[in-house]
Amino acid sequence: MTLNKLNLTFACGPYDRMQPLYEGAVGIEGVEIVPRVIQFPVEIFSRMLKNDEFDIAEMSLTHCYTLSALGKARFVTLPVFPSRMFRHGFIFVNRRAGIRTPKDLEGRRIGVQGYQMTAAVWIRGILAREYGVSFEHVRWLEGGVNQPGVAGGEAMVLRPDAPLAVEHIGENRTLSDMLAAREIDALIGAFAPLSLRTSPDVVRLFPDFHQREREYYRRTGIHPIMHALVMRAALHAQHPRLAQKVYEACVAAKDVALRQARFSGAPRYMLPWLYEHLDEMDEVFGDDPWPYGLARNLPTLQAFAQLLAEQRLLPRPPRLEDVFVPVGEGGSS
Repeated sequence: MTLNKLNLTFACGPYDRMQPLYEGAVGIEGVEIVPRVIQFPVEIFSRMLKNDEFDIAEMSLTHCYTLSALGKARFVTLPVFPSRMFRHGFIFVNRRAGIRTPKDLEGRRIGVQGYQMTAAVWIRGILAREYGVSFEHVRWLEGGVNQPGVAGGEAMVLRPDAPLAVEHIGENRTLSDMLAAREIDALIGAFAPLSLRTSPDVVRLFPDFHQREREYYRRTGIHPIMHALVMRAALHAQHPRLAQKVYEACVAAKDVALRQARFSGAPRYMLPWLYEHLDEMDEVFGDDPWPYGLARNLPTLQAFAQLLAEQRLLPRPPRLEDVFVPVGEGGSS
């Protein structure tokens, strides 16, 4: 390690847009990165929330907003978004439950790994705003989707300021199995249940989710953000220019990943129609399908702030300047 360089742990998923940082192809000025590449994001969140275990880490957008708005965050949030995903395709139902339309979800038993999880906030928001679904009388069952238990424990739990019927399914069952057995009627969240492949009764509510998601983006400009990058508040206070350097390095790493994906001599990923996917991505999103910073993400970030208030996880929509540190291209967002 070069003398006087900061030695910082960097915990994030095994993403192509971060790989150049892990490998050292892109560096952060004055910093030696110690990668902590972890497949399951909720493990990173939990370790960071409990013990401030990493210097820089991936974090649930729900926790970035809520903890910052409530003055409880021990981190600062950068407008770098390692994970984003459309969620129309992550609503699963048991066909025997008679759920044919979104409104049929009202008053049902719905499984979710964690009520507060960012994917669930987005899905409830989409169903409420786009299809008029009310969740007032829903019975929520929390637990592991494909593995028993709920990762994260108490450090992850947030509850709305409203009556809520929610219970834990226990440590020996999975929501996937319960959906197949029709012990729950539906399942939402970040994970597809294994029973989608093994049970003829488990199906997506929206089989045409791809087209619905394209149309949703066309109308709203929203590409749902799941996670952001955070930095320990004490580290930020000690090195206030570091956030901008991290931001710039993440932008550079993303650019490298896009160039590598577009290399046509041989496909980088095990996707037989990779280049068709890239063409579609360019058609829908333009020159940058995965923008960082506040300016190009305002519709998505503002919508999520509204959803947290609508679902009463916060008393009012937080201001973005109260959540994110002021970094971006040229030193400002």
